[in-house]
Amino acid sequence: MGEFWPVPDVLAYLSGSWRVQRSVRDLTSGDEGDFSGTTVFGALPEGGLLHAESGTFTWQGVPRPAERTLRFLPGAAPGTADVRFADGRPFHDLDLTSGHHVTDHPCSADLYRGEFTVLDADRWRTVWRVGGPAKDLVLSTGYVRVG
Repeated sequence: MGEFWPVPDVLAYLSGSWRVQRSVRDLTSGDEGDFSGTTVFGALPEGGLLHAESGTFTWQGVPRPAERTLRFLPGAAPGTADVRFADGRPFHDLDLTSGHHVTDHPCSADLYRGEFTVLDADRWRTVWRVGGPAKDLVLSTGYVRVG
């Protein structure tokens, strides 16, 4: 793996629009899908960013519209973020000051382990490994800044 791109302020870095390409692989069944769309990180009135993702998710050859919303709030340490679901429930922490971050999110009996890597000023990626009795998935997402 190459060098990481340190990000002194994750909220400043993410602000704006990104093209998104995600692959989803079910390790149990071998099924694969993909998501293609856009994520916009826009300012929240109370501080932080609203992450609004929309596009098309194709699973087993069937395309469907898909969207999700997250809230990226200022984290406990300068330059970090506290990521929350749209309803305010905690999702994960995010610290890209080294350009690389690994975090966990327990969901019922499953565990989501996310790895975030900043490649340069306009590209970053995430890999979520989801394991447990209900799921055995790998979700790999690439982000490229628009504009």
